[in-house]
Amino acid sequence: MNGPQYIQELAAGGRYHFTLPDAVKALDASPVAVRAVLRRLKGQGLLAMPLRGFYVVVPPEYRAMGCLPADQFIPDLMDFLGAPYYAGLLTAAELHGAAHQRPQEFQVVTDHNRAPVSCGRVRVAFLARRDVRELPTVGRNTPRGVLRVSTPEATALDLVTYTNRAGGLDNVATVLTELAEAIDPDALADVASRLGDVAAIQRLGWLLDRVGADAKTAGLADLVVRRAHRPVRLVRANPSAGAPLDSRWRVRVNAAVEVDE
Repeated sequence: MNGPQYIQELAAGGRYHFTLPDAVKALDASPVAVRAVLRRLKGQGLLAMPLRGFYVVVPPEYRAMGCLPADQFIPDLMDFLGAPYYAGLLTAAELHGAAHQRPQEFQVVTDHNRAPVSCGRVRVAFLARRDVRELPTVGRNTPRGVLRVSTPEATALDLVTYTNRAGGLDNVATVLTELAEAIDPDALADVASRLGDVAAIQRLGWLLDRVGADAKTAGLADLVVRRAHRPVRLVRANPSAGAPLDSRWRVRVNAAVEVDE
């Protein structure tokens, strides 16, 4: 079997990824020889390598992109790495219908920091969260398998936790106007109660009220009454001197929030 036959057989069987050891075994050649074959196939646009040693077959409809779409290889890539993950933040918000502004990168939350991945025109960014396994997720079917995605409720909490990775506070508020439709208030209170970041609960509650989704926040407000022992700044980096205090959320409103209609 030669290289083109190998990747054709993989695709015919519905598999679009493989590792270097897989190819060495299938082609019955040395790693050096197999790497040379794979470099040629990559140069022809038939393969892409998002990460060293991990290859994806690029079908004709994605050759101009230079890679499979991220949602079609991330589950296998994370399995290759042996790392927990979910598609999160702006990527998850878009998948849940909050597509006001298409994210420029595919955002993946995992257990520790990783370098971003570039594969053709596809960009994948990783965010570290130690309790990644505790966040609730849902499975989304893709043409190549099932992608793990944070629930709308977990996504909302992540957006306020990683505001700087979500386009800033104004963009988070704008996304929440659409994401709020998918949020179940009981599920939101449940996931918030299992996380230790009370400040994120305070900021999220304030933002949801700000965008007119106060029907979703009663459970969060109960948590704030029980757990929030001091006010927090709406924007961490801004000073709080002179900022008005929202008594319901115990938030110092030290920034104006503009929602993009």
